[in-house]
Amino acid sequence: MVTAGKGKSVMAVIKGIAEIVLNCHDQAASRKFYEEIFGLKFLGQPAQPGPVFLEAGPGQTGIPQMIVLVPLPPGSPEFSAPRTLHHLAFEVAPEDLDRLESELRGHGFEVRGGQHPVIASRTMYVDDPDGNEVELICRA
Repeated sequence: MVTAGKGKSVMAVIKGIAEIVLNCHDQAASRKFYEEIFGLKFLGQPAQPGPVFLEAGPGQTGIPQMIVLVPLPPGSPEFSAPRTLHHLAFEVAPEDLDRLESELRGHGFEVRGGQHPVIASRTMYVDDPDGNEVELICRA
């Protein structure tokens, strides 16, 4: 049970995050970033226009965890600060974190260190092609 406003209790029913939807100026570059570097699995038909659905994890109840890349129309204005999305985070195995850092640097991405304020972990940050900050986190 979770306490809501005015002392009311509600059942905690959320099992996880099903989708994070990102607008993209260059959908192909973003798709390459998430598929080729992080190994997210493409869900859908190869020539399917519109949003690209990428599986980030199996989820808890049969619905995969997804990153959805939505193409913006040509000529859309660049994103400006502050952005609505602060960052998104992917959990990785501890043995994969250093390899990912090396691979990201090898592709020319700037990798930044960091420390989670609550969880004992190792973290690093990188920006995707549209400037969304992506955190990679593993247990310490």
